[in-house]
Amino acid sequence: MHRFAGPLIGLVLATPVAAQDPTATDGDKYKVIFENEQVRVLDYKDNPGEKTHQHHHPAFVLYAMGAFKRKIHLPDGKVLTREFKAGDVLWSDAQTHIGENVGTTPTHVIMVEMKK
Repeated sequence: MHRFAGPLIGLVLATPVAAQDPTATDGDKYKVIFENEQVRVLDYKDNPGEKTHQHHHPAFVLYAMGAFKRKIHLPDGKVLTREFKAGDVLWSDAQTHIGENVGTTPTHVIMVEMKK
């Protein structure tokens, strides 16, 4: 083993992992349907009882395609419960979270993430 390998491995393991892109963490739920230099548009679908891995969104607009209820688990331990009706729109600043469908209906939303 190289004499510097041990310290480097410790440094890598001690570095916190940044929240990842939702299309990488939950590619079965998030699909990119449009992207350019200004925005990325995602189609998100899940079923009751499903939960995402922790991921990050830049500032975004969310449009609810149908009614659903979910919990948003934030890194600081705070949990938000959100309910939407079809046609509801939400603006959110950048956010890292885990999403959980706690309702009885599938979640289906269109998200427009801001790039600038």
